[in-house]
Amino acid sequence: MFTKAQELLASYFGYSSFRRGQDETIKNILDGKDTVCIMPTGGGKSLCYQIPALVLEGTTLVISPLISLMKDQVDTLTQNGIPATYINSSISITEANQRIQLAKQGHYKLLYIAPERLDSIDFIDQLIDMRIPLIAIDEAHCISQWGHDFRPSYLHIHRVLDYLPVQPIVLALTATATPQVRQDICSTLGIAEHNTIMTTFERENLSFSVVKGQDRDDFLSGYIRQNKKEAGIIYAATRKVVDQLYEKLNKEDVSVARYHAGMNDNDRNEQQERFLRDEVNVMIATSAFGMGIDKSNIRYVIHYQLPKNMESYYQEAGRAGRDGLDSECILLYSPQDVQVQRYLIDQSTGASRFSNELEKLQHMTDYCHTENCLQSFILQYFGEEPKQDCGRCGNCTDDRNSVDVTKEAQMVLSCMIRTNQRFGKQMIAQVLTGSKNKKVIEFSFHTLPTYGLLSNRSMKDVSEFIEFLISEELIAVEHGTYPTLKVTTKGKDVLLGNQLIFQKERVETKQIVKDHPLFEELRHVRKEIAQGEGVPPFVIFSDQTLQDMCAKLPKTTGEMLQVKGIGEHKLEKYGNIFLQVITNFLEQHPDIDAMITTEVITERKQSKKAMKNSHHVTYEMYKQRDTLSHIAEVRELSMQTVENHLIRCFEEGMEVDWPSFVPKEYESMIASAVEQAEDGLKAIKEQLPDNISYFMIRAYLQMNK
Repeated sequence: MFTKAQELLASYFGYSSFRRGQDETIKNILDGKDTVCIMPTGGGKSLCYQIPALVLEGTTLVISPLISLMKDQVDTLTQNGIPATYINSSISITEANQRIQLAKQGHYKLLYIAPERLDSIDFIDQLIDMRIPLIAIDEAHCISQWGHDFRPSYLHIHRVLDYLPVQPIVLALTATATPQVRQDICSTLGIAEHNTIMTTFERENLSFSVVKGQDRDDFLSGYIRQNKKEAGIIYAATRKVVDQLYEKLNKEDVSVARYHAGMNDNDRNEQQERFLRDEVNVMIATSAFGMGIDKSNIRYVIHYQLPKNMESYYQEAGRAGRDGLDSECILLYSPQDVQVQRYLIDQSTGASRFSNELEKLQHMTDYCHTENCLQSFILQYFGEEPKQDCGRCGNCTDDRNSVDVTKEAQMVLSCMIRTNQRFGKQMIAQVLTGSKNKKVIEFSFHTLPTYGLLSNRSMKDVSEFIEFLISEELIAVEHGTYPTLKVTTKGKDVLLGNQLIFQKERVETKQIVKDHPLFEELRHVRKEIAQGEGVPPFVIFSDQTLQDMCAKLPKTTGEMLQVKGIGEHKLEKYGNIFLQVITNFLEQHPDIDAMITTEVITERKQSKKAMKNSHHVTYEMYKQRDTLSHIAEVRELSMQTVENHLIRCFEEGMEVDWPSFVPKEYESMIASAVEQAEDGLKAIKEQLPDNISYFMIRAYLQMNK
């Protein structure tokens, strides 16, 4: 059965092999073993149940709390030719009943449901009439009260397991589970702990960094300008900050949307859809957004404020680079954010979890202050021992020069003491820069020895420097009616000359993705197709697939099948359209074709060699006068796969009797459609009856070349 799983991976999803951990998980399921699968966000957890769902008889039930993820995944599966649907609060009762009836009839291979559905015995009764070989429980950390997102409805999953007449295989999946949470998942679902499959938490395509002691707004604006063509998410801790950032970036003509719980459902959904469909590039949101977003082409995630714990941070940051391409995760740290999160914990956490949440917040703060590898810090938090530093995070690659700023630090600390430590950042900056502000004069601060000591610097520069001293824990912020600054014990040592202070140069913004003219053309075509089909662009093809097209420059359908993420179904739907774009581009840029490197050519040859056996076996059976339907049955392949095998063999120079595949009575209809259609197989197919397949049309075109 695993061989069939590998063939389905290639034919439906366009990948030649499973990722690390996927193969072991799928083998477990096909062997009938209940399993816990722990992979980082973007690691490919979905395929761990989608592929077995295609292999196993019946309808796989997927339990997920993420409504938007359900829709994204169902859209993607449908685009790949896989029947799937979802039942959640976004659809009417009538529609839900229709879908459950179709599921009972075996119409779907996958049915996604929200966990709250399991609160209803009536709904569970409906499931009894379905053939359910596998139940996949997504976001399984929600089972544990020690997890960062506990949901009581997850405790009702056992009802289904106890109620169904035939016990299905159980697969629990999560991206963020500490050792204690993993133990809870196994215990609650009755899964043997040795059936836990855990890949590394490391995301090799992500670069993590922490920026502190700088003006956050300046950094953010500069970063977005540098990467204006790329999609990104900016997370903030509160609705108020989300709204402020949204207004600010709107004024800067940034293509931006926003999302938080204070908006009504229609506004939230509209903003989310605009982001998913690439109508806007930047989404500003609270943690209410994004857990269920399957958008694969997010190139950066910026946390404008400190998250409450490492689990939330890693899950939110993990929205970046789901397609495997290089992406950035940046945290803009300000010490005041610790107090914001402490307040939010006070407001929302019960007494039993309070100390646990404070401990998690401390780990998050420690992450911002470590000078060691950031990726290693994350791995250790989740119970994994890193083999070596990542070599790509902000700390590993930090080559900025450090400047001795002890003298300037002493000036700030001295000014604070001379003003009796009763004021905030703005007043201290005004005194140091020599401001003639009314309050400064009223308090006679213009007579202090520290007045005007930093008059050669702007208010903004001095305020940033104070932020740096706060992040270095030389200054503490006391939050009363107005925040006031206090000199810490560490600050007093600096003031007395017992410790030197060094500040690194500013972190400069950079462009993530290098411009590629063909990539932009492919991206434009992808968006046009997506708009026509009413789905987000990444559902058509991921950025990784478009970039692989740019690298390999395929010229035939056979070569197009070697591009990552293109299976036979999508090749049939979109292959000719994108081949035409590439052909036109190469005609306009003849020098580009010669730039394909030797490594890429070698990779293509190796890939073709690896795939050779499968379509050659099909051809040998065909030459022995086997019918295509019999070949499909014997080899446990779809008819579409067998047909594409034959096309590939023809492109490699092998003989195919095309007239035998076109019934005489259809020839005139196909001829007429070919004459009327402007371009492409799709346009021809739309003019013909359903019983005339794409393969018949291709055969006719080959006959009449």
